[in-house]
Amino acid sequence: MAQASGKAAGGQLEERINLAEETASKLTQATALIQSSPTNLQSALALLASIEKRARIGNDTPSLVKVCEASLQFCKDCNDDESLIATLKNLTTRRSQKTKAISACVNKCIPWVLDTSEGSKGYVPLNVANEDQRVIREKMVVALRDITDGKIFLEAERARLTRTLAIIKEEAGDIASAADILQEVHVETYGSLSKREKVEFILEQMRLTLAKKDFVRAAIVGNKINQKALAEEGMEDHKISYFNLMTIYHRHEKDAFELAKAYHSIYSTSTVQKDEMQWKEALQSTVLFLALSSYSMEQQNMLHIINADPNLEKLPACEKTMEQFLTKEIISYPLPDQVELESMDAFTAGGDDLTAYWKETFRTRIIQHNIRVASVYYQQIHGSRLAQLLGLSGQELETQISSMVSDGEVYAKIDRPSDIVRFKQHKGAEAVLSDWAADISTLLNLVDTTSSLIQKENMTQ
Repeated sequence: MAQASGKAAGGQLEERINLAEETASKLTQATALIQSSPTNLQSALALLASIEKRARIGNDTPSLVKVCEASLQFCKDCNDDESLIATLKNLTTRRSQKTKAISACVNKCIPWVLDTSEGSKGYVPLNVANEDQRVIREKMVVALRDITDGKIFLEAERARLTRTLAIIKEEAGDIASAADILQEVHVETYGSLSKREKVEFILEQMRLTLAKKDFVRAAIVGNKINQKALAEEGMEDHKISYFNLMTIYHRHEKDAFELAKAYHSIYSTSTVQKDEMQWKEALQSTVLFLALSSYSMEQQNMLHIINADPNLEKLPACEKTMEQFLTKEIISYPLPDQVELESMDAFTAGGDDLTAYWKETFRTRIIQHNIRVASVYYQQIHGSRLAQLLGLSGQELETQISSMVSDGEVYAKIDRPSDIVRFKQHKGAEAVLSDWAADISTLLNLVDTTSSLIQKENMTQ
């Protein structure tokens, strides 16, 4: 039976052959061939191939790494890009190839396609002078990605190469391919990347999927980011980028309250607070979309939080708007400062159709506010009178009340023949009696508690 090569069987240690001297000799000969004429590249590679096999089978990893790196360097020195890619693939796909050799080959080639200078981001492709170099650069990146696929010890390199390929595709105008390529990498499962790198990668995935108009996937990708991580010190720029991207998604969904929360998160960022222009814009947008949000306890709570913010005093239009929506009084449409609010970039972003939708929504929110105010002060009122107070037609008033009742925002019943709107729920005799019994029980408990406290006070004197 043939003896197994590579790792020894039976739990024994691998046999290691020292080929350092022979490797040095072969490298010297190969270098002499290349220096004599670049056309001798294939001969030099063939010379190194034999020692590469012996080093790989003999487990001489240091010599193996030297041979692999030298082979790639010879191809680069001869400017033979096709041979470089072919040699790279051959060396990294050999049977029982060592992980250190594969890693050395990949790291040897990365500086030839990526900007790895100090201060660089580590995934920006090198600039090219012509189309041929652009094609070779893309082929090299694709080859390196294929080599790193499925190799945990090269997952960080694969993530950076994937981002590089996405940049190349985007520069070529192929947004869809760039987004699809970036989606192949589930960077949140990578342990070799820092938290910051993971967030950067996911933000890039979000940006491209939004550029591709794939809003469903953008929402899924956005949920991968832990917002607690964004709140950490040093992550302010990523926090702002994340919520700016989320505003694009929420604007597409026409979700005013989520837009308000996103802008408030931007406003509460420490770096934004230091720039008056930035925090004013974020706070204005927050107030605007809070006014456009449908009524809820969460929305009311946020209105009170924003209203208590001292910075609101520096924005008179926003301060007055907040006061009007929090005061239980009928307000007129349009608001005195509505033109200023509707001229904001956050309001007009998204195109004319969305702007028209926000304008109609603004009017609807004012009408709904007025109906809620009427329900506080009136148990019942003639529909024609209420329509006159709110400046609406009878049909529009009925439509708005029906919508609010359906959403659970207010209780109302409309008696069309009598033209009466009732805001107080009619209670039967049993319900009235139950409420009376509950009130009496509460009153007796208070009397009992008070009596006990008085007796306790008398005992201590």
